[in-house]
Amino acid sequence: MKPRVLIVEDEEEIRRAMRLTLERAGYEIGEAADGEEGIERFGGGSDWAAVLLDQRMPGMDGLETLRRMKARNPKPRIIMVTAYGSIELAVDAMKLGATDFVRKPTTPDILRNAVQAAVAKYHAPAVGPAAAETPAAESPPVSRVTMNGFQFWPAPAEEPGIGNTRSFVVAHPNGQRELVRVNILPEAVAQVERTTHRQLRRADAFWTCVAEKALGAHLWTVGAVPPGGTLQLATLGPEAIELASRWDE
Repeated sequence: MKPRVLIVEDEEEIRRAMRLTLERAGYEIGEAADGEEGIERFGGGSDWAAVLLDQRMPGMDGLETLRRMKARNPKPRIIMVTAYGSIELAVDAMKLGATDFVRKPTTPDILRNAVQAAVAKYHAPAVGPAAAETPAAESPPVSRVTMNGFQFWPAPAEEPGIGNTRSFVVAHPNGQRELVRVNILPEAVAQVERTTHRQLRRADAFWTCVAEKALGAHLWTVGAVPPGGTLQLATLGPEAIELASRWDE
């Protein structure tokens, strides 16, 4: 039996593109044009493995639709779809039970990967006592999480704050992992010295912080790792410059 996915999206062209992408990937698709219709199609929830839920819709918005769906049945995995991501939205949606985020406009690969991961979680067995006793060492270290489902953390084989490179393990929404490096270019170091009249060596923890933010922003806005697994950090934004000016405070 094909996994069933419900798409709740008010823009017909986007809804159609999502449906065609997922049907080609082997999913059975249902559609709704707004939150009210989405609740009606969702029903008791037992027919759906995953839901793609737009955040901004006329009438009932995505968060309220999410809340009502989870109240009916918490098991289906709900992926929020938004072009207006924010930390506040991420926190609210995760509290209500969202599984993942997909940014609009998206690509077929990102959409398929997000749904594949959600359906896999839907079919995963419940955690029992034996699973709960799994050693903590098998879990990834504390990581940063982007709103579209990527996780990343410092590569364990790398010493943090060494030279002009920071290395991270990036976990894709589908569970795939790969190594990504952020190269801190001389132009970025010179920009800090020029604008703040301070020298922050590339081994300083400031650059690790900036590298993490740059990688997180890239994963969220692009929805993929940098080409060749390397991100070049040549210029800093106003927030990073402000941070540099008071780094030792």
